[in-house]
Amino acid sequence: MSMHGSFASTGGMSKHRNVLTRAERIERLKADGRWTIEKGVTNLPKVRNIKLA
Repeated sequence: MSMHGSFASTGGMSKHRNVLTRAERIERLKADGRWTIEKGVTNLPKVRNIKLA
């Protein structure tokens, strides 16, 4: 399978993404202390993804 041209630029796949995967959202929520294993993985709260530069 070939890679789409927008990913093949000099920055690679380091472009800013507005949508996080479920695993990325859970990692951020854990870091903030807003998620535990008892809460489950459905109905996760929104997580802001701010572009740093």
